[in-house]
Amino acid sequence: MDAFWAYARRMWRFRGLVILGFVFAAVSAGGLGTALVVMPKLLDTVLEPGHAGLPQIARELNANRWVAGRIPEAMIDRLPEGPFPAVVWIMVGLGGLTLIGSAANFMHQWCALTVVHRTIAHLRRQAYDRVLHMPLKTVVSEGPSDAISRVVNDTEMLGLGLVAMLSKAIAQVTKGVAALIAAFFIHWQLALAAIVVMPIIATIIRKLGKRIRRASGQALSARAGLFRASTEALQGLRVVKVHTTERYEAGRFGKVNKELLRQQLKVRTARALAGPLVELMSVFALGGLMIVAAKLIIDGSLDKSVFLVTVGALGIAAASIKPLTGLANDIQASGAAADRISRLLSNEREPGHDARLPKLARHHQSLAFEDVRVVYPGQTHAAVNGVTLHIRHGETVAFVGPNGCGKTTLLSLVPRLFDPDSGRVLIDGTDIARVRVRSLRRQIGVVTQEVILFKGTIRENIAYGNATVSEQAIVDAAKRARAHEFIERMPQGYDTPVGEQGLTLSGGQRQRIAIARAILRDPAILILDEATSMVDAESEEHIGEVLRDFCEGRTTLVVAHRLRTVLSADRIVVMAAGKIVDTGTHEDLLDRCPLYRQLAASQLQGAE
Repeated sequence: MDAFWAYARRMWRFRGLVILGFVFAAVSAGGLGTALVVMPKLLDTVLEPGHAGLPQIARELNANRWVAGRIPEAMIDRLPEGPFPAVVWIMVGLGGLTLIGSAANFMHQWCALTVVHRTIAHLRRQAYDRVLHMPLKTVVSEGPSDAISRVVNDTEMLGLGLVAMLSKAIAQVTKGVAALIAAFFIHWQLALAAIVVMPIIATIIRKLGKRIRRASGQALSARAGLFRASTEALQGLRVVKVHTTERYEAGRFGKVNKELLRQQLKVRTARALAGPLVELMSVFALGGLMIVAAKLIIDGSLDKSVFLVTVGALGIAAASIKPLTGLANDIQASGAAADRISRLLSNEREPGHDARLPKLARHHQSLAFEDVRVVYPGQTHAAVNGVTLHIRHGETVAFVGPNGCGKTTLLSLVPRLFDPDSGRVLIDGTDIARVRVRSLRRQIGVVTQEVILFKGTIRENIAYGNATVSEQAIVDAAKRARAHEFIERMPQGYDTPVGEQGLTLSGGQRQRIAIARAILRDPAILILDEATSMVDAESEEHIGEVLRDFCEGRTTLVVAHRLRTVLSADRIVVMAAGKIVDTGTHEDLLDRCPLYRQLAASQLQGAE
C-alpha cells in the first residue's frame, strides 16, 4: 500500500480544499453529535411530567463542565416555561442543525471530489507522458495495450480508492467519532463496554483487505490482456473477416475474459464476507451491551432516556463503521492499481532529453554506423550484428535483403527509435547518443510502409509536428507529394476529417499524405521504408519523380523491394541475418553477389 499512500499524499497539493473539506466534515459531524447530546433532554421533557422545560435545560447545560460557554442568566429567565415550548424549540434547533449539517456535507463532498479528480487528472497526464518518453524497445517488449490500460483503467481504479478515502471514509469516520463522543458524553461506561469489539473488526478488515488487494492486482493484469485482445482484433478486423477467424478471436477473447472473471470472483468472495462478519460482531457487542444495560435499569442506576440515546448513538457509530468495511476494500483494491502505476512511472525515460546536452547541428557531412549491434528483448539472435557503414551527405543508399534481415532495425537507429546495444551511430562525426534527441529528430523525415494518420483533418495530419507552418507551405508539400488533387476533390478539402487510423482514405492517399508530411519537415536525412508500396504504378512514377527531386542535397536511406527504387540509388547495401553481405551498384552486385542476384530475380523483379 506504500504506492497508494504516496499518491494520496499528492492530494496535499490542493491543501486549501483538503482542509476546507475536513472543516465541513467536522461541522456536519458536530451537528449530529450535538443533536444526540440534546436528545435526552427532549426525551426527559416529553416523558417526565414534572420537567420544568427550557429554563431548567439551560441551567443544567451551564452546570455541565464539558459544555463550552455559558448561557446568560437574563436570557434564561426569558425562556418560555412548560414542556411543549421546550419540545418545539428543541425540534427547531435540531432542524437547523440538520440543515447546516446537510450543507456542510455537500461542501465536504464537493471539496473532496474536486481534489481527487484533479489529482487523478494530473497523475494520468504524468503516466501518459512517461509512456510517450519511454524507450521504444520497452514499449514494444511490454506491449502498448498494457501501458494504455495502466494510464486509463488503473488511474480510474486509483481514483475510486482516493474517493473512498477522502470523501466517503472521512464522512463516515467523522460521523462515527461524533456519535461515539456523544455516547461517552451521555454515559461513558456503556460506551466503553461497546468499543471492546473494535480491534476484532479492524483485524477482520485488514486480513480480508490483503486478499482483495492481491486479487485486484491480478484482475487489473487480466483486464489489460482483455484490452489487448479486443484492440488487436478490432484494429485488424479486415484481416479477421477475410481469414474467417471470428470464432478464433472470440475464443481468444473468451479465455482472457474467463481469467478476469476468475480474479473478480476472488475479490467478490472477500468483499461479500467482510460485511456479514462485521455485522455479526456488532450484533454480539450490542447483545452484550443490552444485558449490561438491562441490569443497570432494573437496579435503578440507569435512566431509560439515557440508555435509549446512548444505544442510539452507539448504533449510529456502528452504522458508520459498517460502510468503512467496503471503503477499506475499495482502498485495498486501488492499492493494486497504485502499484501498477508506480511500476510504470519507475520505467526509465528515453535517453537524450536532458536539456544540458548539446544540440546537433544540421547534417552536412556524413552518416556512419560503427560496429552496431541490436538484440531485441527476449531474443537470442541479434537483429543487427556488427554493421559498419559510412554514408556521404547527399548520397542515396538502398538497403535490400530477405525479410527479417535487419534493414528496418538498422535505419531505426538513425532517429534513435532504438539505441544499439554496442557500437555507435555518428552524424558528421558526432555520436548521436551524446546530443539532444529533439535536435536530431527534427532534421529527419520518415515515410514507412505502414502509414500512421491521426484523427483530425488532412491539414492537421500533413502539418503534424509543425504547428506554426503556413497554409501555403502545407499546400505546396501536398502538391509535391501529388496529394493536392485528391484533397481538393474532397467535400471539405484540407479540412476533411480523417477517421481513426486514416481508414476513411485509401492506402495510396494515406501514403501521399505521409510523404507530404515528410516534405514539409525539410529534413536533412530522409528515411523511406517502402514509401511507395501502397500506391498504384502511375502514382508511384509521379511520386518517384518528386522524391528524386526532393532527395537532392539530402542523405536518403531507402528500404527497397522494387527494382526501380534500387536502380535510382547511388549505392546498394545487401543485408542478411543482421549483417552487411555486400555493397555496390546494381551492375556490380549482379556480377559478384549471389544473394543479390537471387533477390533481383525474385523479390525485386517480382515487385517490379
